Amino acid sequence: MSSITLENIRKSYGRSGPAAIANLSMEIGASEFLCLLGPSGCGKTTTLRMIAGLEHPTDGRILVDGKPIVSVADGIFTVPEKRNMGLVFQNYALWPHMTIRDNVAFGLTLRKTPAAERDAIVNQVMTKLGIAKYADRYPAQLSGGQQQRVALARMLALKPSVILLDEPLSNLDAKLRLEMRAELKRIHAEAGSTIVFVTHDQWEAMTLATTIAVMSEGELQQVGTPDDIYERPANRFVAEFVGSLPINIIERSAGETGPLVSWLDQVLAHFGINAAPVASAGIRPEATRLGRLSQDEAARCAAGCGSVVDVVPTGGSWIVEIDVQGTRFFAIATENPRLSAGDTTHFWVERQHLHLFDREKQRIAL
Repeated sequence: MSSITLENIRKSYGRSGPAAIANLSMEIGASEFLCLLGPSGCGKTTTLRMIAGLEHPTDGRILVDGKPIVSVADGIFTVPEKRNMGLVFQNYALWPHMTIRDNVAFGLTLRKTPAAERDAIVNQVMTKLGIAKYADRYPAQLSGGQQQRVALARMLALKPSVILLDEPLSNLDAKLRLEMRAELKRIHAEAGSTIVFVTHDQWEAMTLATTIAVMSEGELQQVGTPDDIYERPANRFVAEFVGSLPINIIERSAGETGPLVSWLDQVLAHFGINAAPVASAGIRPEATRLGRLSQDEAARCAAGCGSVVDVVPTGGSWIVEIDVQGTRFFAIATENPRLSAGDTTHFWVERQHLHLFDREKQRIAL
């Protein structure tokens, strides 16, 4: 399987237009499952298309196994069909007038693969993806999930060294998305292919990827394992973008006052943390501890206090919304908190769950 290196990639549309991708450098290891994660318009699909050869970078180099397939300075550009990469689009791009078998065999037919070998590969791939029984149907006769499997089968039949997936699950319902996530993980485990997967869905990225690259406005924010991205966000953007319920942010910049800021100062002092460089702090709702404490207990663990606004059961956990003198603070309890609207509750956090950021919104290491 192939490794991919992006060196100082820049992409802009028009001579004076803003850069869609700004100085992007990244290593994608062989057999890695990398997710490009970010909001719409951050440049993740453009990056994928440059790797595939459907977009030309304005500057920089792209290397596969150490050999350049794109180098703007040297005038090198390997055409897409010579890159041995498989691409699955968001809209599947199946031929409506061809049967499922012919769609899966399409790339092999273009390669002039001998008929016997082509049929064997097509049958094997369709069987693995559970679509062999639809071989003589047409795409319009299949559901969205089945069409997705056909698109994957067509790509896998070519045995690419790199698999590129552009939000391939976004058109599926919740149940089919779960099934296809499991299918993609199985394909990666069995084939060992290098996979680059574009998504704006953090849940997909966290459950599928071995490595996540978070992007924003054409710039790479952080590259790391799912645990790194979640537990050690490099900056405020990553901290606020990743998380099923948005992280609680407490602003501590000059002039900011209020009960939550006062509580944060107590927490920093309690843990012996220098407060001077801290401009803001993030506390994930699921890391927030709740309970009714005595005055002494609250002082010992630097607990804050607030009034419960609402408790929302989500099946296995409860979202607790707390009002702290006019400011909302959220917590997630994994056991029934036995709280109701109007109750008073204490909340506190452990040192390892504090995410502190400086005035440039970069992470402060504890």
